[in-house]
Amino acid sequence: MKSKAVLVLFFFLVSFLWTSLAGAQERLTFLYPSPAGTWVVPMIAKEAKYFEREGLSVELVRVGGSTRIVAALMGGSGQFIHAGEPAVVPAVARGGDVVVIAAISRVPQHQLIGRPEIKDVKDLKGKTVGITSFGASSDFILRFALEKHGLDPSKDVSIIQTGGQPEGLAALLAGKIYAQRMSFPLHLKALQLGMRELVDFSALGLEENNGPVITTRSFIAQHRGTVMRFMRAFVRGMHRYKTDKEFSKKVLGKFAQLNDEQILEATWQEYAKNLQRVPRPTLKGIQNVIQSGMGGAKIDLKPERVVDLSIVDELERSGFIDSVYK
Repeated sequence: MKSKAVLVLFFFLVSFLWTSLAGAQERLTFLYPSPAGTWVVPMIAKEAKYFEREGLSVELVRVGGSTRIVAALMGGSGQFIHAGEPAVVPAVARGGDVVVIAAISRVPQHQLIGRPEIKDVKDLKGKTVGITSFGASSDFILRFALEKHGLDPSKDVSIIQTGGQPEGLAALLAGKIYAQRMSFPLHLKALQLGMRELVDFSALGLEENNGPVITTRSFIAQHRGTVMRFMRAFVRGMHRYKTDKEFSKKVLGKFAQLNDEQILEATWQEYAKNLQRVPRPTLKGIQNVIQSGMGGAKIDLKPERVVDLSIVDELERSGFIDSVYK
């Protein structure tokens, strides 16, 4: 009887300790723009419980438009975000405490999608086109495409904000806009619905920080251990994305509310082949944004001010990344 009581007490203490440890997990908020293949790594890490393994409880919150997300980060609404680097560069130039610490790839996986009646980018002259928000990646990509085809973004088209890629697709289908930048899987859905691909940016030889992870320099200074734990889980998520197709497709389907096998397969194929083993940000990609001027406003900024390479450098130097890929 006594041994039974001791056994019951033992299991009670183990259960209590487990509950206490679970409750002691550090809570973080991660903000992201839209349910697209570029932004799915944190979802994979969460579903695979990699954050839990690092003692983190991460809430994933969608905020449409990269400029809104960067503003939310600076306002304290989250500790980490995904956002396009064109929204980060001007924020840093204005003195904002934001910094890119990682990126899933250096390949720009965007497509400019137009309505069926638009046969060429030049056909957009005099038309209304959409972006998620001013200063976001969609704004930068759209302006680049228009200028490359001889159109002046400030004169030849009317640019409106749609708030996000899903909202942009809805506006495109309704005829409220004639083109918008999209990425996997939404651009495939648009093509299925009769829209037309005008530009595939991955074929242009550009370099960018695709799927950048962004935080603040002050958070790194005060919570470097947390940043390292977050990035360890993130790297595991990248590895899972690259090596476990079926799990990744399942998470992407849940994330994007998609059950189209063809679209999920194409999305995984597109991203898996371009994922970096070492998620080090590229200075060249940031320099491209700086040189673009973002709509004519000259930006006086060194790309080194926009990134902190020390986190990824430490993960690589310690052998952690190699251990994940063994």
